[in-house]
Amino acid sequence: MPISDASLDQLFRHARTANGFIDKPVAPEVLRQVYELAAMAPTSMNTQPTRYVFLTTAAAKERVIPALSPTNVDKTRSAPVCVIVATDTRFFEHMPQIWHNPGAKEMFEGNVPMATGTATRNGTMGGAYFILAARALDLDCGPMSGVDLAKVNAEFFPDGRYQANFLINLGYMDKSKLFNRTPRLSFAQAGQVL
Repeated sequence: MPISDASLDQLFRHARTANGFIDKPVAPEVLRQVYELAAMAPTSMNTQPTRYVFLTTAAAKERVIPALSPTNVDKTRSAPVCVIVATDTRFFEHMPQIWHNPGAKEMFEGNVPMATGTATRNGTMGGAYFILAARALDLDCGPMSGVDLAKVNAEFFPDGRYQANFLINLGYMDKSKLFNRTPRLSFAQAGQVL
């Protein structure tokens, strides 16, 4: 059964990218709820390679500021939480715990191109699921790719196991900083039915 129009509005039609936030904290238990909801969404072979680092203090957020494009600095400072969405390049170490058939760990471990492709694709999907889960729990999101990921990796993941993918500012939107909605491509422009 399709979900309600109100739910579709909250997740998609009325949801907007947050460009600024009001001064209202996001409780740690809400971050856990968002993660636990997003974690239920599918990834190939249940690989779950997405990792999240939640920057919740001013000091933690200042560590990421040097990596941001200038247009992302103020909105990140105003956000109650800045989430580093990263990919675990050794996600397959968890396969014996999360996959029902033996040998999956060894399959990925022995095939670097397959492991890298799986991690990249499914890690990005995990970040997208996180945005939808956050919206479902009444949070606003400001995903950002205007960031020097090499700097983020050097600062937060110096051992190289995790690789930053993109950032999400998270909290409650300051509607006075909302941009007009930009157009979307039509179905005919973006889709083909064969």
